[in-house]
Amino acid sequence: MKSICAVEGVSCAGIKEGKYGLALIRASGTAAAVFTRNLFAAEPVHLMRERMAAGRLDGIIVNSGNANVYTGERGLADARRMAEIGAEALGTTPDMIGVASTGVIGRFMKMEIIERQAAAIAGGIRSDAAAEDAAAAAIMTTDLIPKHACARRDGFTVAGITKGSGMIAPNMGTMLGFVYTDAEVPAPVLQQMLTRAVDRSFNRVVVDGDTSTNDCVFVTATGMRGPADAEELYGALEEVCISLARQIARDGEGATKLIEVRVTGAAREEDAAEIARTVVGSPLVKTAVYGEDPNWGRIIGAAGRAGVAFDPNMATITIGEGDAEVVLARRGEILADDMVNPAALAAAKDLMKSDTVIFGFDLGAGAESASAWGCDLTEKYVEINGKYTT
Repeated sequence: MKSICAVEGVSCAGIKEGKYGLALIRASGTAAAVFTRNLFAAEPVHLMRERMAAGRLDGIIVNSGNANVYTGERGLADARRMAEIGAEALGTTPDMIGVASTGVIGRFMKMEIIERQAAAIAGGIRSDAAAEDAAAAAIMTTDLIPKHACARRDGFTVAGITKGSGMIAPNMGTMLGFVYTDAEVPAPVLQQMLTRAVDRSFNRVVVDGDTSTNDCVFVTATGMRGPADAEELYGALEEVCISLARQIARDGEGATKLIEVRVTGAAREEDAAEIARTVVGSPLVKTAVYGEDPNWGRIIGAAGRAGVAFDPNMATITIGEGDAEVVLARRGEILADDMVNPAALAAAKDLMKSDTVIFGFDLGAGAESASAWGCDLTEKYVEINGKYTT
């Protein structure tokens, strides 16, 4: 069993036909959600912002192929109709169904596809790995791989699936996330946990700097295994969200490498997060990683424009981790240079060949830290997005 189907009370089904897909997820319990901050929010987002105030869901219906954005009253009616279709399939009422969409912006929905696909999979909703694979594949757009995560604890499980590959940036990117736990959690507490976990995970991913219109993360607690320790539950939720966020970054459109930026020694966590996001989002850093060029000047250039005050002469920049870590510069002193230490520079070059490239940036200003994730920027990204609708 993969992830969400390992959570008691969760079952699902999915179908993918060309660019059009549909997933149904059944799970009843307290619920919370976080949505995009884009002003051109999708019609399903408008609908769910209103309905999630109740703090409960019985299930989710999500489609791929059409984002249902900038479609006005017709699009809102289509989102409501999706809730009705989901309710019919899952045996509940429309107000208890979460709705999400992803795909092309500015196109009206083809509701006959939604209705036909829902009817085709409604009878196949199950709690097994095959059903979850089908649901995870159904919500993919330019993703190359489905994304699952699971954190098991003594007494409960937290698990989730997500989609996301491009149009990814802080304030959430073009990503849909569906997370579940079988712990018992009041809706207000669940909302607080989700908001914090999203800020430390999905809001620290930068593929290309664009924030989407459809981003949403839902979490439902079925409560089937009873109450859980709040701190332990939050830790598991954050673990799942970070795992899914990293998978999105690694599957970035056209990407060949995952980039992780770890900022330490900050006065505030928010400062560390802002620097990490700025560095991982820098096109110059991304292209250097793609070219396997240890041009660490791009790291300090990006960090210096992040809008965070710190003393550059107290900063330390590294690449790699553990025994393989190479110190590039420490407190104003260059340590990896073809004149000063060509061996260190060569070691840094070798580390750039890795599938995951890790940069460390210690500000020397405090005890707070944060990480952010992204990917390299390649010609393939331009190819994918240059002809997205054609």
